[in-house]
Amino acid sequence: MPPFGLTPADHVLVIAPHPDDETLGAGGTIARLAECGIPVHVLAVACPAVTTGNAADRLDEFDTACDALGVTKRDVAWTGARARHPGSCPRDLVSLIELDHSLSLHTLRPTALLIPADGTFHQDHIAVHQAALAAARPRGTCGPVPRIVLGYTGPEDRAWTAREGVVHVDTTAAWPRKEKALNCYVSQLRRHCHPRNLDRIHAFDMTSGAAIGTELAESFVPYRMGF
Repeated sequence: MPPFGLTPADHVLVIAPHPDDETLGAGGTIARLAECGIPVHVLAVACPAVTTGNAADRLDEFDTACDALGVTKRDVAWTGARARHPGSCPRDLVSLIELDHSLSLHTLRPTALLIPADGTFHQDHIAVHQAALAAARPRGTCGPVPRIVLGYTGPEDRAWTAREGVVHVDTTAAWPRKEKALNCYVSQLRRHCHPRNLDRIHAFDMTSGAAIGTELAESFVPYRMGF
């Protein structure tokens, strides 16, 4: 059964501050939705890198990870110098998510929107969270308003500052696809005790799963739940 009562006629849009955040924060949910035939699209805002080569590698990782999760459409909006400080142009950031992209709310008109949750410490995540909330603001009949808006948290947030979500999605069966997608990000995963270590991510998902009596789960902060 698809999460949130969605059907294959619905679309889901995931906004990621950077390539990898979609997998770290919601990879199991994305995989589960895709397995149910629901189109899931990922718009990564910025791909910062010191050199062009590094950026190209991360873009390749992003594309491979999205394939592993079953993502329908994906894109990275900003690369190069602009990608280093996406929060420095908040108006452009809101417009990107709301109107100015082929994967914008205006174009896709998604039923569900997954965004970075509040409570994070990363300045880019804070900026994208605020911009996504502004883009998804209630407007009556004046524009597309996703009836479901949920915030996901990454492993560093879950290990440190972000509050725990109260919406849990059973991702037990989707873990192999999430693990495969995570392993695509060889430049971003870390060893040993770092929160972005694969074993640590699995442990975080086990903790969320315990909240609903399943082996693994992902947790979300609800901003809008319309049924």
